[in-house]
Amino acid sequence: MDTEICWHGRGGQGVVTANEILAEVSIYAGKYVKAFPEFGPERMGAPIRAFARISEGPIRIHTQVYDPDIVIVIDPTLIGKVDVGKGLKAGGTIIANYPGSSADLQKAIGTGAECHAVDATRISMEEIGRPMVNTSMLGALVKVRPIIRYEALEGHIKAKFEGKLQEKAIEQNVRALKRAYEEVS
Repeated sequence: MDTEICWHGRGGQGVVTANEILAEVSIYAGKYVKAFPEFGPERMGAPIRAFARISEGPIRIHTQVYDPDIVIVIDPTLIGKVDVGKGLKAGGTIIANYPGSSADLQKAIGTGAECHAVDATRISMEEIGRPMVNTSMLGALVKVRPIIRYEALEGHIKAKFEGKLQEKAIEQNVRALKRAYEEVS
């Protein structure tokens, strides 16, 4: 069964990197993947989206995701400004970096869809020291919809950034990943 995902965020928040990590771990797990970003005005802070299709078999669709199974919102300031639930399939899930409850998130979006909130900004500030929430949101995603194994995701993050980031930064990101996995509601 195919899983289609749409990420919402702003330039510089790590949306593209998170989508790439999800795709890479899915490929290593033996799945077929199509993943790509969509940019508007190419500037830091501009709204962007990224898309992923993950399947057990070959993927023959080469377009953006119009009807996602999962929507992930990295930047809570987009809620109410961008229709983040647009096209969400019946039975779909919204996972958002949101400081309130899941019920509050559902009300803020104006949807009856299944919603899950995690305060990824708070987690990243406490663990990383800056509001870089993409790793946290990956943790929340695999808890809510276990498309890939948490252990595979954690291992991939460690391996991907070894030699690129200091060991301390990798450890901070792994702690943020784990906390969001545990705290998503």
